[in-house]
Amino acid sequence: MIKITKAVEDVMKRDRRVMFTTTKEDIPFVVQRGERDHAWDIAGNRYIDFSSFIGVYNLGVNGNAEIRKAAKEQIDRLMHSAFLDYYAELPVSFAESLVGMMPKGFGRVFWSNSGTEAIEDAIKLARIFTKKYYMMGFYNSFHGRSMGSLGLTSSKVSGRKHFGPFPHAIHAIYPNPYRPMFGASDPDDYAMACIDYIERNIFARECSSDEIAAIVFEPVQGEGGYVVPPKLFIKELRKLATENNILLVADEIQSGYMRTGKFLACEHFGITADIYAMAKALGGGMPIGATIAKTNLGDTPPGSHAGTFGGNLVSMAAGYASIKYLRRNKRNLESMAREKGRYMLKRLEEMKDRYEMVGDVRGLGMMLAAELVKDKKSKEPAIKERKEVLMECFRNGLVMLPCGVSTIRVIPPITMLKENVEKGLDIFEDAIAKVSGRKK
Repeated sequence: MIKITKAVEDVMKRDRRVMFTTTKEDIPFVVQRGERDHAWDIAGNRYIDFSSFIGVYNLGVNGNAEIRKAAKEQIDRLMHSAFLDYYAELPVSFAESLVGMMPKGFGRVFWSNSGTEAIEDAIKLARIFTKKYYMMGFYNSFHGRSMGSLGLTSSKVSGRKHFGPFPHAIHAIYPNPYRPMFGASDPDDYAMACIDYIERNIFARECSSDEIAAIVFEPVQGEGGYVVPPKLFIKELRKLATENNILLVADEIQSGYMRTGKFLACEHFGITADIYAMAKALGGGMPIGATIAKTNLGDTPPGSHAGTFGGNLVSMAAGYASIKYLRRNKRNLESMAREKGRYMLKRLEEMKDRYEMVGDVRGLGMMLAAELVKDKKSKEPAIKERKEVLMECFRNGLVMLPCGVSTIRVIPPITMLKENVEKGLDIFEDAIAKVSGRKK
């Protein structure tokens, strides 16, 4: 059982006094260090990490030894190279390696510092390449909190309140098979209904397709609840964009970098986007954003876009070491994500069958989630119960994160040992059983 010490409480109080409020949960987790499958707080408590620290530590908590070594060595050489004005080899080498992991035809990379910046860059690139203004996103999506990306984000009204208007953004319906609209029960029918809605309502009534620069989507919606759409929807979305001369931008910030068992989640759907946005796990723990575009789209005019810290050498060193490790171990990592993902999903499915509170489980690879409900018939979100489950997990040494309205992410590092995956799932199920009032 975890002990909450005065030192933990003091840090939380100091945080509330001096820091602007972000999205911190009520969980009293004051992290101090981490290694591989575990993290330790300042009181010395050890936790199994089922959060990958918001999808960053795909290769283990605090990266692996290769990543840390590369970052440390680079610090002693040079940390900042002013890559927007001067040349440096490391950002180029990393870009070449990243392009080598992308589908054929991709050859241009823009380095930034975060996922929201990667989306901002994608917005600007789409406008430069098409000379069009509007961007189309989807309800329940999350693309960041800076002003351009926030226009596309629509997972929670609290993130948008008082910041609008957002004149460049249009939203369409993203199909959630667990909560279908339009009276559709068949996933393919639902997918086509959502595509038809875009054509009949958005293109015909709100904004001509001639004015839309890009459609921005998440192959698996992340903050919105880990929603996996019908495969047909993504295929038809690609077709719709192509037929209307609209660029397709894939937000792979959370779903990419082998999280779903493939380097890009789009691979599961058999499509290629025109621009990809990546971040989170790409830096191995260091801040990196990347926007990768097809070569045939062209280049940006000199001075039209840049950033002081894009291509920061310490981040580049960590990211380059990480991707070299990934490329060297690609088949093994794919196998781990698939096999452990199947095992985790099976366990979650068993929980769904056993407990009325587990309404749905879903995901791809090791990007999984469980949606909690009051009961399976009404599907009313179990918001209070989710908080209780997360806290119960924490008390027993497991850190997890919420998403959506009442969903809990299950995203341990891909490299987590099977025995720790099992321990984490046992703690999670014990928490579900306790909060739901049922025996395991």
